[in-house]
Amino acid sequence: MSPLESVVILIAGVGAGTINTVVGSGTLITFPALLAFGVPPVTANVSNSIGLVPGSISGAVGYRRELSGQRSRTLRLVSASLIGGLIGAVLLLALPEGAFATIVPVLIVLGLVLVVFGPRLSGWVARRHESAGGLPEHGAWWVWPLVLLAGVYGGYFGAAQGILLMAIMGIGINETLQRLNGVKIVLSAVVNGIAGVLFAIVADVDWHVVLLIAVGSIVGAQIGASVGRRLPDAWLRAIIVVVGVVALVVFLRSS
Repeated sequence: MSPLESVVILIAGVGAGTINTVVGSGTLITFPALLAFGVPPVTANVSNSIGLVPGSISGAVGYRRELSGQRSRTLRLVSASLIGGLIGAVLLLALPEGAFATIVPVLIVLGLVLVVFGPRLSGWVARRHESAGGLPEHGAWWVWPLVLLAGVYGGYFGAAQGILLMAIMGIGINETLQRLNGVKIVLSAVVNGIAGVLFAIVADVDWHVVLLIAVGSIVGAQIGASVGRRLPDAWLRAIIVVVGVVALVVFLRSS
């Protein structure tokens, strides 16, 4: 890999770290860049997943204020992400390339619809639980299994995982989007982390790529945290939709 290509991947890592912290879908910056420089698709996917873990950790540190008071909720959802991420990583290694090509766009569209109609849907969910004293701290019963499924998707590919997580938690948990965004960053780190451990053991990893993306994503995550945590919920919701639409277009054009 030439010095110029290394610099481009480093910059892509910065962009991915920034977007992952604010919204998600940073993979749609780094993954195409790796493919453009001739990195094999599976190697690019696994190397990207490992490289983005330090950025997610950096983003969680940047959102530590929003994470305050959510320890129990976060730990409960982390268990779902651990299981889902491991399943997704196994599927990536076991299934032929392109097996999820048809379902990825559907999941992105579904996530965007849920984000757009999130306030109405969350209000409806809250009203349904009023007779029982409101939503529990951890959210509606279906949040955990859906977070697990999002983890499966994230372990397999990862793009738009953050959008799906924000849609699920935004509807099923009575909390502000900014505080849920902090939880999302932790869950994304867990999914990429558990998948990365498996990939490091059994898959073909390009460690030069991992290092470049890791350094870039750490820097980008701090940029994203400083900007994203100041956004009102309405702005954050709008940015999620815009990034999601771009992610959908990029994926459809590349598939």
